[in-house]
Amino acid sequence: MTTNDQATASFAVHIPDVELDPEPLDPEQIVSGAPVVTGKVLWESTDGKQLRGIWQITPGVVTDTEANELFVVVSGRATVEVEGGQTLEVGPGDAAVLREGDRTTWTVHETLRKAYHITLP
Repeated sequence: MTTNDQATASFAVHIPDVELDPEPLDPEQIVSGAPVVTGKVLWESTDGKQLRGIWQITPGVVTDTEANELFVVVSGRATVEVEGGQTLEVGPGDAAVLREGDRTTWTVHETLRKAYHITLP
């Protein structure tokens, strides 16, 4: 089933088995290590303001500016430091919410795979 088919039909996927596509990091985001990011958008609203998908990152340290996101970690572990806010320790089964504009530093201890829902402004 393609992403377009999924926008009009109910569906289920087994998250650990979904084949992900490369999503190269901006080299300026990499603080240490050689993390590799992959992902797949499973569903996108017709206006492009909501995305649901799967994202994975290998060990290393990266920075990011977040979207309005709810995610659930399926595998792996990371420490997510929110500038001026909390430090989140996330692992399998954990759900987390990031706010639009949060500036974060991700220290990925074990390759992390998450399912996410993002709402864009």
